[in-house]
Amino acid sequence: MAGNYTLTIIKPDAFGSGKAGKIIAHLEQQGFRILASRVMHLTQAQAGEFYAVHRERPFYGSLVSFMTSGSCMPIVLEKADAVASLRTAIGATDPAQADAGTVRKLYAESKERNAIHASDSDENAAREARFFFAESEILAAR
Repeated sequence: MAGNYTLTIIKPDAFGSGKAGKIIAHLEQQGFRILASRVMHLTQAQAGEFYAVHRERPFYGSLVSFMTSGSCMPIVLEKADAVASLRTAIGATDPAQADAGTVRKLYAESKERNAIHASDSDENAAREARFFFAESEILAAR
């Protein structure tokens, strides 16, 4: 899946405030194609496992709590150079520092409630997509 696929998650703040459709439309306008998606409410165990890479960081506990505070929407997206393209489309983690027209500038509330997750490498995109979706679910959309 490397290169043309990435994972994003519309986080509980954006999903719960009715911004999911606007974010999806924004990403589609940027040339992304949805291959798989679902709405779910992460458990503490799931969020802890997904964000385990951050376990030693001071924000880990609050991140897990936030990600389990409401429903979210994991999505596998397709586009050439998908990881870099998505990271450009969503903008900086802190919406105050995000470029105009990016998802976070438009829809994030704060650095902590920043509307959307994006994989940071092709390797993590593949791992993260498999966390939420079977390979067959992703390939079925192609």
